[in-house]
Amino acid sequence: MKNYLDATNDLYKNAALTPDVGLCCTTTPIWKFPGLEIPQIMQEMNYGCGSTIAAQDLINNPKVLYVGVGGGMELLQFAYFSRQKGGVVGVDVVDEMLEASRKNFQIAEEQNDWFKSEFVELKKGNALELPIEDESIDVAAQNCLFNIFKTEDLKKALQEMYRVLKPHGRLVMSDPTCEQEMNATLRNDDHLRALCLSGSIPIKEYIKALTDVGFGTIEIRGRRPYRILDPENYPTDELIYIESIEVCAIKDPMPEDGPCVFTGKAAIYYGKEDYFDDQKGHVLLKNQPLAVCDKTANALASLGRKDIFISESTFHYNGGGCC
Repeated sequence: MKNYLDATNDLYKNAALTPDVGLCCTTTPIWKFPGLEIPQIMQEMNYGCGSTIAAQDLINNPKVLYVGVGGGMELLQFAYFSRQKGGVVGVDVVDEMLEASRKNFQIAEEQNDWFKSEFVELKKGNALELPIEDESIDVAAQNCLFNIFKTEDLKKALQEMYRVLKPHGRLVMSDPTCEQEMNATLRNDDHLRALCLSGSIPIKEYIKALTDVGFGTIEIRGRRPYRILDPENYPTDELIYIESIEVCAIKDPMPEDGPCVFTGKAAIYYGKEDYFDDQKGHVLLKNQPLAVCDKTANALASLGRKDIFISESTFHYNGGGCC
């Protein structure tokens, strides 16, 4: 008997055999670096809803894992920074997608003098049971895959990512999210779920799923418009707005007072002194914005000071600050 994930496998099997440029309506930006050429076929098979790993994540020749290989474009980009045999590992459950990627890497070798197919190791495997050793990965990523999973399977997939990451390793993801309630018809439509639409969950639930498995630091790196589900074309009585979110979850120890979640808030001190020190590790220089996690933002706001401004969440954070 088929389960809901079979619809996903069938969809991406067909997308591997016949590239579907319009399968995902927000494409991942192509990296522009000296000597890096992305084959056209990889661009056509770029199935994702946003960006995952950034160049800042790829220092010191990291061991990189990517789950759901697509046409191999992101794997090639990662290999640009990890030029070692097996430095990048791609895992996919769809045989046809793995084979398509292997062929695409041969084309990439012809177009990139620096690239060798051996830089990327492709493995047949399931996100719910990764064929990867414990604590062997520096940076892991997935693009528009985990939103397909239902609650229990999402938990398993995140636990697997947590298991394979080294301490302080990073899980970088892009998935559709939706703050509105979806009806049961949408939720139970396996095809719409496979299309990365009806499995979308609110950002708070997404973050909680990450922290529940143990990630101590969460960074919201981007939040962008993605799709509209309208009554004329979908089984819904109301217009539903879906966004694409880019998140980095870091395998830091969980703080005693809960995870540090950065949603793009900043604190600005504008008092009479040169700086403000809350005696808890946060020093605010006068009129200098300091990125703070939501937990710290709430703590500073609770002081009731008239000389500290706390911004709203911008849902864009690229490092720095204090927590």
